[in-house]
Amino acid sequence: MSRRRFLLSLAPALAAPAWVARAWAATLPRASAVPGGVARIGLGASEQPPRVHLGGDRVLVMRDGDEWVAFVGIALSAKPGSKLRVEAEQAGDRVERFEIAVAPKKYASQHLKVPPGQVDLSREHLTRYERERVHLSEVLRTFTDSAPATLAMLQPAPGERSSSFGLRRYFNGQARSPHNGMDFAAPAGTPVIAANAGRVIDTGDYFFPGRTIVLDHGQGLLTLYAHLEAIDAAVAQVVSAGSVIGKVGATGRSTAAHLHFSVYLNAVAVDPALFLQD
Repeated sequence: MSRRRFLLSLAPALAAPAWVARAWAATLPRASAVPGGVARIGLGASEQPPRVHLGGDRVLVMRDGDEWVAFVGIALSAKPGSKLRVEAEQAGDRVERFEIAVAPKKYASQHLKVPPGQVDLSREHLTRYERERVHLSEVLRTFTDSAPATLAMLQPAPGERSSSFGLRRYFNGQARSPHNGMDFAAPAGTPVIAANAGRVIDTGDYFFPGRTIVLDHGQGLLTLYAHLEAIDAAVAQVVSAGSVIGKVGATGRSTAAHLHFSVYLNAVAVDPALFLQD
């Protein structure tokens, strides 16, 4: 991608809050074949982009110079030492197969002791959670054929990162799912912006994430914004990078105002730091 095209893709953000000027200057995420990382596979030059699958999920494919490149999201649950098998359908029904060797990565952990009533869900809350989990799982499998103009993302809210991706909490010795996003500590009411140009595919007020927005950026690249005080975008609305879509809040299961921000590739959460400036 040329420098001019990259700058044009960020043009709508020029009138956005000041922190967006910290956008990462590169156009592609850093490759990191670890749980929660992104693997990069060169597919060679061809007139049409190959169709790439990891299991039953389509994989993002973009042109980089003269060749096509697949960017494969690796689930946090992937076992180090395991191999992921990727298939690329080239022109003429030719199929190429690739293997991704998953490298180890150690994420932080946190052990907490809390009253049992703050950990275990009531039957009513559990029923609601399961219903919402199924719905969001379907939303996060969204794949549209149009590719994003850039994979570089703007920081969606100002503030320090207060909880790292991959952090695994243990409540009273029981493991919980690892943290599948990045948190930004910011006061309630702080504007939240779209990290990249896209289309709103879901909004809702959910049990754990509270008021939430999901954006589709194309080819299985999605972003999720949670615990919002207010949602300022509607389903099917097209938004530009840097446009305000909501406000920071503490809705859902949250103890303080902050923005939870997740990035998804081929239906799995990947480390947002790979797309953002350090």
